[in-house]
Amino acid sequence: MADVNETINGLLGELRRGTIVMGVLSQLSEPQYGYSLVPVLEEKGMAVDPGTLYPLLRRLEKQELLESRWDTNEARPRKYYLLSPFGREVYSGLCMEWRKLVASMEGIIGENKGGEPDGSN
Repeated sequence: MADVNETINGLLGELRRGTIVMGVLSQLSEPQYGYSLVPVLEEKGMAVDPGTLYPLLRRLEKQELLESRWDTNEARPRKYYLLSPFGREVYSGLCMEWRKLVASMEGIIGENKGGEPDGSN
């Protein structure tokens, strides 16, 4: 028999993967280096493993959503990322779509068919 918590955690993982991009984009209106994003996102309730973050940053840069530059003034060079103008437009559009999705889900969940997730009887 399936374990409820295990199933919930698996499904939450799927939901989370879809929100990491928005979480990362939301923090790049000012330049940030990769590892600096980890504690910032964690503080806001979105834990992201560096092993997930760095490939995502490279992918977003390849999609031209981010611009980057190296800072070699420190002892350890750091690559800083910033939303590109295209990335700002995409992020804005994603936020608009996210709000619509949340409103739709609130309507669906509010109908409360198939169970009592809101705790009412």
